Amino acid sequence: MGKNKLRKFREMEEIPFVVQCPFATLASEGFGMKGHWNSDFFHNDNPIVLELGCGKGEYTVGLAERIPGKNFIGIDVKGARMWTGAKRALAAGMTNVGFLRTDIELIDRFFAPGEVSEIWITFPDPQMKKVRKRLTSTRFLELYSHILKPEGKLHLKTDSPFLYTYTRAMASHNGITPEADTADLYGDPSHPADDILSIRTYYEQQWLSRGLTIKYLRFAIPRDRELSEPDIEIPYDTYRSFSRGHVEGE
Repeated sequence: MGKNKLRKFREMEEIPFVVQCPFATLASEGFGMKGHWNSDFFHNDNPIVLELGCGKGEYTVGLAERIPGKNFIGIDVKGARMWTGAKRALAAGMTNVGFLRTDIELIDRFFAPGEVSEIWITFPDPQMKKVRKRLTSTRFLELYSHILKPEGKLHLKTDSPFLYTYTRAMASHNGITPEADTADLYGDPSHPADDILSIRTYYEQQWLSRGLTIKYLRFAIPRDRELSEPDIEIPYDTYRSFSRGHVEGE
């Protein structure tokens, strides 16, 4: 592990609103703040909003800056990535933002039923070959439903035509009607991007510079039915994310 990463990990341990719970502790003792994030962490009763796979925390911090009446928690398993957003929030003296280092598959161990109001998923890996790993798969929606308030909202912002098409098909197959749905967030006059949707991360700017469109979906996750996967063939994206290579042909 490089010295820079080690320095970031040490600094993360000193930031009061960064939560890191070793898996061994979680497995043996559980997470003591589960169900008490409002009272013990934020010290208010404002709604709690999660960003899953928050990366550098740009969207988490951007949301917290724009909506002071809500509490935002960025979640990622990569602590060195979250360091950027955590340091920015610390320097700004923000009190409605936090970061949790854990695997997304474990979030129901950290949050009690109904403790979360909204979930944002911004530019995740589309996982074209592994449906169970897609963050908008029925497997994950059922996980989210355990911690969301009734009719809690899920926001998806993605560059991936594959993930957008899959998520729309999954929603339709399960009788879920999106509250917002656009394949071109910045070019569709019927779905103008407001100040919240216009938050742009570093990677989003890169996608836009390559001529890709940004897709957005928002819908409530139902609790009154068992969800199932759609039987649909979806063309794979013709490019790869920055972590796995550049757009083909360049």
